[in-house]
Amino acid sequence: MTREKAETPKTADRLAAERWFLRHGLPAVLRPGVLVARVWTRSAPALAGLAVMMTFSLLVVGVTGEYSIDINGAPTRTEWFVIAVILLVLPIAGVAGWLVSRTDDVRLRATVSAASLSIATLGSIYAGPSARVFADVVVELIIVALIFVCTATGVGAILGWATRMTLGNLASIGSLLLGALPVMLLTVLVFFNGPVWTMAGIISRPRLWLGLLFLMLIAVAFLVSGTLGRVRPILRPDAKQPEDAAQLTGTPFAAMPDRPRRVPLSKPERLNVVFVLAMSQIVQVLTVSVVTGLLFFALGLILISPDLLAALTTDASTDGQFLGMTLPVPNALIQITMFLVALTFMYLAARAVGDKEYRAQFLDPLIEDLRLTLVARDRYRTVTAGQ
Repeated sequence: MTREKAETPKTADRLAAERWFLRHGLPAVLRPGVLVARVWTRSAPALAGLAVMMTFSLLVVGVTGEYSIDINGAPTRTEWFVIAVILLVLPIAGVAGWLVSRTDDVRLRATVSAASLSIATLGSIYAGPSARVFADVVVELIIVALIFVCTATGVGAILGWATRMTLGNLASIGSLLLGALPVMLLTVLVFFNGPVWTMAGIISRPRLWLGLLFLMLIAVAFLVSGTLGRVRPILRPDAKQPEDAAQLTGTPFAAMPDRPRRVPLSKPERLNVVFVLAMSQIVQVLTVSVVTGLLFFALGLILISPDLLAALTTDASTDGQFLGMTLPVPNALIQITMFLVALTFMYLAARAVGDKEYRAQFLDPLIEDLRLTLVARDRYRTVTAGQ
């Protein structure tokens, strides 16, 4: 009886509407308690990705017998296998999370969450980043707790939406990469500049991270300030348009009653709207910046020899550190690549704010999609009023 009552058409439409808002990156619209109520099943995609990463960690520890990745000099056959694992783990984890996110079967999601948490626990005990089991388990618990917190607060839904938007615009990202060519040509002067290589070889990694964080924060400030000016018109009570009803056909809101004027958004909803637009641009710009950095990284692997490295920098070591791993790549090359990624990110962020062509191609479709989402929000608010 209770289960049949829970599956009435009206309740099913409301649940479908709530899932629609999560997929569109607007969790602040949902009624209080909705995000926390199904946190276990909604965390399944992120937990599945974590399980894949811990499975790869178990595989690496089983093959090498070591808890840390330390590749010095020319890689052996086993070390090439480890390098392949490093390159594949994130894409496969992303695919696993994406496949789980495509199902709305509550039982299947609950099973995936339980199985993923079991695999992650085994991985933290037998294949953590260190030989200290207690420390590894604590780190794993913190990661799982962060996943649940992000799910319960809606941050995970926003990040998922931004990622889907970026993947959906991969073809158009090529034109953004083309627009980054001028800065890429300028960075060639940096890439083959002896003093810059000397700095990259001498500066410590913590100090470099602080410098990159400083540059990134400036670029993010550009994007957020530009987003605020573009988002205000869609928040007005009279922002609705006559064709909005037709665009909601086929969605859970098609049969819901509408209201002529928008109820003013709450402060969390306003923050959600700004965050969604800013995060989608940040992810998009960061993707192009990382691709640019990887192009120069590959160029460095081709051109940089031990003799050239010794001429460019005082650090002639051919082994470098990244995220706790020792890799057969010069540390100076790793650091200068990180620096170039930050420079490209700043350039593209400034271009995103001031370039009309960029706004027409990337930002305007996002704003239009978000405006329609706010129309759906009004209908959802009408139906759930007083609940």
